[in-house]
Amino acid sequence: MRVDLFDFDLPEERIALRPMEPRDHARLLVVQPGSPFADRRVDNLPDLLQPGDALVFNDTKVIPAQLEGIRERDGTVAQISATLHMRVGPDRWKAFLRPGKRVKEGERIRFGHGGSSCFLGTLDATVAEKGEAGEALLVFDLSGAMLDEAVAAAGHIPLPPYIASKRPDDQRDRTDYQTVYAREEGAVAAPTAGLHFTPSLLETLKQRGIEEHFVTLHVGAGTFLPVKADDTSEHKMHAEIGHVSEETAQALNRVRERGGRIVCVGTTSLRLLESAADENGVIQPWSGATDIFITPGYRFRAVDLLMTNFHLPRSTLFMLVSAFSGMDTMRAAYEHAIREDYRFYSYGDASLLLRAPS
Repeated sequence: MRVDLFDFDLPEERIALRPMEPRDHARLLVVQPGSPFADRRVDNLPDLLQPGDALVFNDTKVIPAQLEGIRERDGTVAQISATLHMRVGPDRWKAFLRPGKRVKEGERIRFGHGGSSCFLGTLDATVAEKGEAGEALLVFDLSGAMLDEAVAAAGHIPLPPYIASKRPDDQRDRTDYQTVYAREEGAVAAPTAGLHFTPSLLETLKQRGIEEHFVTLHVGAGTFLPVKADDTSEHKMHAEIGHVSEETAQALNRVRERGGRIVCVGTTSLRLLESAADENGVIQPWSGATDIFITPGYRFRAVDLLMTNFHLPRSTLFMLVSAFSGMDTMRAAYEHAIREDYRFYSYGDASLLLRAPS
């Protein structure tokens, strides 16, 4: 499909730079194909779901994966930024370098300089490989838990570009850009639909008879990369590491068997469940890397509803929601959201999407 079919104009002032307080007071646009849109609030969610439904959350935890460093060559020093996006070994990460063209394979980058890290001078890495679009494989001198501690001390929260271009990250982002149920470290971007949940909302949902289950997909920085191809068939997704336990798979299959609905909180949990489901829609235990790319025409196997934020034009995520609820429906929904002053992107408002009939 042509990528320009997924374009739309968004006024700058609709981009949220901070989350709503309290989190669950963010607005929630209910989208049911063939029905009028409903303007609600996230804390209305218990009344919008049914007893026996199951919410599926991504429990990945964001790490401070934005590193600033220097590279020296022939007496010249260059500043290099690295956004870690996938761990591939105890001492190695795939990362996006900026500016990537200034770095060659085999060169050394010294991270943490100019900061307060106690690992100053030891968080160094070798550029082992270079790929496309500024991607590189970094092999660090530290490994395992020591590398984790060094990254945590020297790194910054990698805010999405549309926020980072307007303000620097601060200490508040370490809390704001994290779900209240985050526990599995490894993401460099938050599963942002989950940012709206509070302990009190989760408790109300339980009392309503709505189950909660957790999967893990470590969101990578590739989620923010623009689609540069003219046609969706030419775009390559960056893989992300995920895990669905046998216990969770069995529990979700039981929900479907007794007539309950699977409600994914975020596109990340949806992509993971769709990767784990077989042709009959049965969710299997699953672990590994997924690069599933969902565009209109995709047949959904496992997911009935999707709660998600409002996404970038021409992005793979807007393509996904268009596949889920229909292109015409989602274009109309976004026009409604812009007209009604909804807040967009990671710190913005949310939508609750019902799946379009097959």
